[in-house]
Amino acid sequence: MAIRILQFLAFSERPLRIEEVVEVIAVDPKGDPRFDPRNRMPEPKEISRYCSSLVAVERRRTSEYNQTMVTELRLSHFSVKEYLTSNRLEKDLTPSFQEISAKASIATICLAYLLQLDGKLPVLKIRENFPLAQYCARYWMIHAAVTEGGDAVLQGFIEELFFHCERSYTNCYRLYSSEQPWVEEPVGKGKPTAALYYASLEGLANTVKNLIFWGVDINAQSGRFGNALQAASYEEHEKIVQTLLNKGTDVNAQGGHFGNALQAASHEEHEKTVQSLLDKGVDVNAQGEHLGNALQAASHEEHEKAVLILLDKEIDVNAQSEHLGNALQAASHEEHEKTVLTLLNKEIDVNAQGGHFGNALQTASYRGHEKTVQTLLNKEIDVNAQSERFDNALQTASEEEHEKTVLTLLNKKIDVNAQSEYFDNALQIASYEGHEKIVQTLLDKGTDFNAQSEHLDNALQTASYRGHEKTVQTLLNKEIDVNAQNEYFDNALQTASYREHEKIVLTLLNKEVDVNAQSEHFGNALQTASHEGHEKTVQTLLNKEVDVNAQSERFDNALQAASHEGHEKTVQTLLNKALVQSQHEISAVAACHCSAVQLR
Repeated sequence: MAIRILQFLAFSERPLRIEEVVEVIAVDPKGDPRFDPRNRMPEPKEISRYCSSLVAVERRRTSEYNQTMVTELRLSHFSVKEYLTSNRLEKDLTPSFQEISAKASIATICLAYLLQLDGKLPVLKIRENFPLAQYCARYWMIHAAVTEGGDAVLQGFIEELFFHCERSYTNCYRLYSSEQPWVEEPVGKGKPTAALYYASLEGLANTVKNLIFWGVDINAQSGRFGNALQAASYEEHEKIVQTLLNKGTDVNAQGGHFGNALQAASHEEHEKTVQSLLDKGVDVNAQGEHLGNALQAASHEEHEKAVLILLDKEIDVNAQSEHLGNALQAASHEEHEKTVLTLLNKEIDVNAQGGHFGNALQTASYRGHEKTVQTLLNKEIDVNAQSERFDNALQTASEEEHEKTVLTLLNKKIDVNAQSEYFDNALQIASYEGHEKIVQTLLDKGTDFNAQSEHLDNALQTASYRGHEKTVQTLLNKEIDVNAQNEYFDNALQTASYREHEKIVLTLLNKEVDVNAQSEHFGNALQTASHEGHEKTVQTLLNKEVDVNAQSERFDNALQAASHEGHEKTVQTLLNKALVQSQHEISAVAACHCSAVQLR
């Protein structure tokens, strides 16, 4: 038992808790049953007596965010492992502490334990009643991958788990899935992925051969990566890839996260795997759902060698995908300068439209990749090219506040007033986001600050709507039309009143904005503020002698707008204003009456 404990402590993937070690020594791989809870040590802490000078018991928190305390058994010093794996050990003990032998033993113990979990217990109950279950489910494949082909007992246990113990297999992957390590119960009530898929994913080369020999479906769809070939390609298990290819797997099978095996290998820059797949005649231009084709996948990750291998195979360099457009956009998105230059040297269409951002220049501009922007501009790219989302690269860079990119584009004589569907020009976008420096830069370049758009009219209304005080002041310094109208709000004052941006309301009032300007929807600024119950703004407008009785199509006046929404304080403020006005009117009428009497 001491040897088994030391094997686990020296070669386990993480420190073991006392209760887990108790389970380890209770397992009997040759027994029936292989694990019996009645064989557990009655006093777990006494386990350290097996090899007291070589191990230590330690209490610690499970993490800095979790106050739960656990008791672990560890080697007393790092030198203990050095001693166990050295040639100073007695000859009959040396084989037990060679890595391959030790990991085979650990994997065997784990599988023997898992094979006993053939009941229908809930996952929480399994973890509670079988403390070693989580470790076994998580790590048995890692240990087995090192040595599975050379240990007949271990190979027999693997076969038993995959073919003869469906409940144990299901429980194993209810406890842990390497594809979803963060999920408490990855399989849930469904079925686990196919055995061939998991063996391919985890690198069990000998098991893959055996599974194929036993007649499993080599092309079965399963798991995150779709099939066994894509899983092995993603993890660069080259022997397994070769085995699958030699046994006739469909090299072009579609599905999974990357679409096909070539994309998975290209995305991870597994050059040997890429070459193996190409040698088998894989469709180099096959499209996947996420990243287009293999060239896009490799370009997105800046895997230069994979890019060159694919380009030598006459891949369609201009192939489009929904998300990233083409390979040039994929490389531009991540500022992979070498890959961008490689693709440009292959006469890729630098102006190709598609993907989320429109073209490569817009992609690089959105991300603020200054070198890539300059590289593309040197290739005479259409600097004013339009896309569905943004009008041009200048609007893209302005929205994201990439000041250097904005200056670079302006120096290329980009159309500073180009229009888009949502915003009229780059100035409106920068004003909407409150990017003060870019607003000033665009104004200095002569952008039309009074340009109107369908949604928020002009840059002043845009900045007023968002509450960007500095931007409002910058625009007012340019003598922008403070009373410019649009369909929804009449002017910037109404916009600021609607959003209760009190300082902007005061700033606009000081600029002699038309306080009584009417709009179709709300009437005037007072009705707008009254409808929203913005008490301070209502008072500010009243102090500027706004027409308290002004009418609109929707409400007769501001009092009705406030009443309709139940804003009691605003109603009282408006009534007080009306009372004062009425008193002034009564006084004026009385004064006129007295004058008339005197004249008689």
